[in-house]
Amino acid sequence: MEQQITETGTKEELSPNFALKPGKMRVMKRNGKVVAFDREKIKVAIMKAFLAVEGSSAAASTRIHDQVEQLTDDVVSVFERRMPSGGSLHIEDIQDQVELQLMRNEHQQVARSYVLYREERKNQRNEEQLKRETTSQKSEESSNNEASEGFEGKVRKACEGLVDVNPEELIEAIKATAYEGISEEDLSNCILIAARTFVEKEPNYSFVTARLLLDDIENEVLRFLDIDTSIKKDRSKMYQKALVGSIEKGIELEFLDERLKDFDLDRLGKSIKPENDLNFTFLGLQTLYDRYFITHEDTRYEMPQVFLMRVAMGLSVDEKDKNDKAEEFYKLLSSFDYMSSTPTLFNSGTRRPQLSSCYLTTVPDDLSGIYGAIHDNAMLSKWAGGLGNDWTNVRALGSRIKGTNGKSQGIVPFLKVSNDTAVAVNQGGKRKGAFCAYLECWHLDVEEFLELRKNTGDDRRRTHDMNTANWIPDLFMKRLMKNEEWTLFSPSDAPELHDLYGKAFEKKYEEYEKLAASGEIKLFKKIKAEDLWRKILTMLFETGHPWITFKDPCNIRSPQGHVGTVHSSNLCTEITLNTNKDEIAVCNLGSINLPQHIHDGKINVEQLKSSVKTAIRMLDNVIDINYYPVPQAENSNKKHRPIGLGMMGFQDALYKLNIPYNTDEAVNFADESMELISYFAIQASAELAEERGTYESYAGSLWDQGIFPLDSIKILAEERGADFIDQNTDAKLDWKKVRDQVKKHGMRNSNVMAIAPTATIANITGVSPCIEPTYQNLYVKSNLSGEFTVINPYLVEELKKEQLWDDVMIADLKYSQGSLANINRVPENIKNMFQTAFEVEPKFIVESASRRQKWIDQAQSLNLYISNVDGKKLDNTYKMAWYKGLKTTYYLRAIGATSTEMATVDTGSLNAVETNREENMAASQAPKACSILDPDCEACQ
Repeated sequence: MEQQITETGTKEELSPNFALKPGKMRVMKRNGKVVAFDREKIKVAIMKAFLAVEGSSAAASTRIHDQVEQLTDDVVSVFERRMPSGGSLHIEDIQDQVELQLMRNEHQQVARSYVLYREERKNQRNEEQLKRETTSQKSEESSNNEASEGFEGKVRKACEGLVDVNPEELIEAIKATAYEGISEEDLSNCILIAARTFVEKEPNYSFVTARLLLDDIENEVLRFLDIDTSIKKDRSKMYQKALVGSIEKGIELEFLDERLKDFDLDRLGKSIKPENDLNFTFLGLQTLYDRYFITHEDTRYEMPQVFLMRVAMGLSVDEKDKNDKAEEFYKLLSSFDYMSSTPTLFNSGTRRPQLSSCYLTTVPDDLSGIYGAIHDNAMLSKWAGGLGNDWTNVRALGSRIKGTNGKSQGIVPFLKVSNDTAVAVNQGGKRKGAFCAYLECWHLDVEEFLELRKNTGDDRRRTHDMNTANWIPDLFMKRLMKNEEWTLFSPSDAPELHDLYGKAFEKKYEEYEKLAASGEIKLFKKIKAEDLWRKILTMLFETGHPWITFKDPCNIRSPQGHVGTVHSSNLCTEITLNTNKDEIAVCNLGSINLPQHIHDGKINVEQLKSSVKTAIRMLDNVIDINYYPVPQAENSNKKHRPIGLGMMGFQDALYKLNIPYNTDEAVNFADESMELISYFAIQASAELAEERGTYESYAGSLWDQGIFPLDSIKILAEERGADFIDQNTDAKLDWKKVRDQVKKHGMRNSNVMAIAPTATIANITGVSPCIEPTYQNLYVKSNLSGEFTVINPYLVEELKKEQLWDDVMIADLKYSQGSLANINRVPENIKNMFQTAFEVEPKFIVESASRRQKWIDQAQSLNLYISNVDGKKLDNTYKMAWYKGLKTTYYLRAIGATSTEMATVDTGSLNAVETNREENMAASQAPKACSILDPDCEACQ
């Protein structure tokens, strides 16, 4: 324990004759140097002793942590009593006292371990040094002869070029779990299982595990394609053969498009970059293996770079210079500078290339129309991602049915059928079906709609598997601010409200209120706006639904207001497109990987420009290549050509820039980065319009009028009232050039930008999802590919610099749910930099989103994190979101005061809030809100 007590903390060293100030204690090391007395080092040493005896189960145990704290206090108090005026202690004195306190408190086994450790440590260090020297020589000799050493050579090769990984330690762990006569398949699984357990100690083991998995993938693919595995020695040649083989096999099995044979496969094979395989983390590669690579009878016949090349080929199949474009698209995808959405990755280059991410529909108010919409949902869910359904048109409970002279049962029974459709049709067996029902808050059924996700009440009127969202007009928010009344109507009595917004909505709504007051409308209900708002927030807190989205900014700032109304958003609340009975809106998504464009402490503007330009072309190609499950979707998509370019890795970019999320500097970076993406995206669409022509409904759009997203904020302020909006409108770039381009050439796409959650594609590229703050610095992530230890590599790097990264720090992070807040020995600047999502003040999340929103022509999937939640915090946060001009919000991630301190104490789980969400949230009174880390939320990513 000597090393831990004397050499893992402060760097302050003093001469033996240093004059000590009264009241301060110093510690003399064996080499004669004197360092400052540090309580945390004693605590670390004692914790190590407990971990040595009780194992990792002690990591998240309140009992162990309490005992360690008490023992540390006991040791420190002894020396404070002995030397009240300060003085020098020898390291042996401290270690003796630790041993004594362990014995006095009857921790005999821990004390014995501690004594043995002290005696053996010196010899152990010498042995380890000799072993390292031997290992280094052995690794060098064996790396070129992997086959001769079996799995040991494979492990050593996987560790090459990575710092702080120990192949010999990993080999020993594998040997401990393997057995004589083990099959090749079981040995491969054994190797991966052993390797992934090391990730929590060193993030680079994630790359080691990925490389080990890659070796298995290559063997599987080569054997299926009947290619000699010895070709792996020349990875470039291997990939050339694998590309040809995979494409031919895919066409033979009638899965891939025959047009892929029209490409120059030899040329494309030579352009593949095998070295980019080394950029995958284990989570990323395992996700691809489980869910993305094409298979035949559970056998994969795609390697990672072949997969990305196949996607690039599929997106360039209609290009005149298809080989050039395939190489350009592949280069962008393979570098991780940009990644297409999951449906595009799934289906690009296939015989039925359903590449779009989400669909938005409006449900009509007649029986055949309702069931027609449910049928469309089923067809779309079979092939596509998430669905957003606008149900506001459907008449309310108690409304008269003219044809039968009966009364309507309202929307809830039909929502139940829609819910069950989502369960029954699960996206071709790849992912769960995912629907979101939207309802405007003037609808007479809104109060029952709010309770759809409750676990109590009549289960026939509950939708446990379907998401819900409120579509809230500005008039309601203004009535709320003024503490006024609100009136609920059936759309059968107030049909115009569905298509109106802004001042026109307010005028018509007030007319209907007068008709209700005079008795001309019989079916209505008066309610205080505050009471309805309270119920909205209560249900949001208790069930995670309905999400809060705002009708007016979505419509007033929409470029397409001249041809229709935005009636809802999509499953993930980032798409704001018009829908009607003839048009099902389609969103085509992809995301810029922001940290890939950060170099030397700033954004590489030219690289970003190039990435955005290529990405916009890829997204525009999706529209023409796409397979449309229903005709209304094709009609809408080809008429308006909307796309949604977003971003991911915002938190990683902040780390690279050394900017804490919880600061004004981060808000300014959100503004700056989104302005650049917006600038280049609009420019790229205008350039495509010059080459390919404008979209069909361009005339009369805001683009056509010279009104850009930034300009539309002024229109929103005029419609809403200047007192009800506070949104920054500053700009740094010279927009004249882009405005001139749009004026001259028009736009290829009606909508260009939207920030999706990117849950899965962020996993693939190894960055944080979209604009999210760090969830936890250490946790276990569960998705459809299994459970993965996720650790913040930026944090580990900083803690290593401070000599603070060790087993005790890992244990403390587990105990603290990945938070540094209560780990005293961590410097404040590191704590501030690596605050977790619940430690970031909601105002910074909202303000950053507001800054981005001014540049975006659609919306953004914005999760809100609130710790120590109460009604006032919820009220203030969501009012602030509206006041700051946000169009939508997504999941509420809230945690109560009782669970903020510790929610995984009893289970010992790193992430019990995720893996046992219902039990833990019931105990802590936190909401059962679906996590962005949950596979349910990956529907359109």
